[in-house]
Amino acid sequence: MKNGRNYWAEHVAAIKSQGVTASAYARQHGISVAAMYYWQRKLQAQVTVHSVALAAPKPQSKFVALRVKDALEQISQPSWGCTLVLGGGMRLEMSALPDPQWLVAVGRANQGGH
Repeated sequence: MKNGRNYWAEHVAAIKSQGVTASAYARQHGISVAAMYYWQRKLQAQVTVHSVALAAPKPQSKFVALRVKDALEQISQPSWGCTLVLGGGMRLEMSALPDPQWLVAVGRANQGGH
């Protein structure tokens, strides 16, 4: 089938692999220059749409990245935001004040209550 999608896709791929212009390739192979440009645009548009569909945003995780600091590093850098000190010497430093319900849940968990 001379005018099928696969036929034109092979020509478009050949243009890319040979590194020639579409018009030079079309003239060399006796193909309509207008048809060559048409199929080149049409096939490229399909690749672009397919790529955009694959790059859909991923759902955000409920987990948060934590960075553990040693005691000397904590002293040398000023702390801004909110610091929550728990039993056992555990400190949680946050850049902003967390939700009050979250604080209650953390407090209960720290005390062993549910």
